[in-house]
Amino acid sequence: MSGRQPGAFRVAVVAPLQGPEAIYGPSCVLCARLAAEEIDDAGGVLARPVRLRIVDGGADPHRVAAEVDRLISAGQVDAVVGWHLSGVRRQLARRTRGRVPYVYTALYEGGEVTPGVFAIGETPEIQLRPALDWMADEIGVRRWFVIGNDYVWPARSTALVRRFLRERDDVRLDDAQFVQLGRSDFDPVLRRIESSGCDGVLTFLVGHDAVEFHRQFARRGLEDQCARFSTLMDESMLRATGAAATRDVFVASGYFEALPTPESLQFGARYVRRFGPGAPVLNGPGESCYEGLWMLADLVNRTGSDDVARLCATAEHARYHSPRGTVLVDGARTEQRIYLATADDTGFDILAGL
Repeated sequence: MSGRQPGAFRVAVVAPLQGPEAIYGPSCVLCARLAAEEIDDAGGVLARPVRLRIVDGGADPHRVAAEVDRLISAGQVDAVVGWHLSGVRRQLARRTRGRVPYVYTALYEGGEVTPGVFAIGETPEIQLRPALDWMADEIGVRRWFVIGNDYVWPARSTALVRRFLRERDDVRLDDAQFVQLGRSDFDPVLRRIESSGCDGVLTFLVGHDAVEFHRQFARRGLEDQCARFSTLMDESMLRATGAAATRDVFVASGYFEALPTPESLQFGARYVRRFGPGAPVLNGPGESCYEGLWMLADLVNRTGSDDVARLCATAEHARYHSPRGTVLVDGARTEQRIYLATADDTGFDILAGL
């Protein structure tokens, strides 16, 4: 055991409650609650009950990190789990390094190697590369236009797109535009897309920014010119955007609420049974928080300690099971099944496994 106080095993759940990414927050919080309850039913973490402390991950990254730092220093949390943007992750990784385990559950640009940070989300190598090949081979997308928010995940992912497409001589990236988080007017970008001659738009937009982009894209009538593809389009965004604005939107993800696997169906049933049919829609970011709590609990229990150095040793080639299936954590990357889906009214239709 570490030197922190005995009693409950306390986890700071860092999930977005403000900003364009706040659309994911309600499902993240409820899924974390469901995981904590189920972990307690299974015996807890080191025989200790799990208690959650919700931290708003949509605030300024420095403020989020300062709040978590204060909680760790005061002995009020034993671990950190959450879905939040990469700017927050970078600040949290500095504050948690070597002190408490930190499970980062969001898809991201890859490359996180801070000791004690366990990044379990999808990365471009397993999510983006095969999806670009599928889009080219199955529906003939040859010329891409990238629109993304102006921060590290879209910028790094776009650089990787350029690298991936250099491996093919029949597909290219024509242009890329980045906008500030919270952008609501996409008319200049849409005019540029319209005149570009591209037949695919790759979006690295977050939450409500993506919702606004897709609505304005549809109002401009660009669906007949371009297919749209995203690695971050969840059920919450889909419902907010509306069926009329999501024709020919393709998404790659490790989890969809519509996955017809026993693990996914059972998870969805437990979520509805616990929180009711009127609960916030179950989505990928929420599911990732659920599996982040379970991954943490399994790792600590297998190690017999929450000491960061010992956890890192245990986590080499760690494997765990979740509603999305089996996930292998190998250092700074994961190996997991990725699915390609298309928007279908207020849900997704799974087209292929990548």
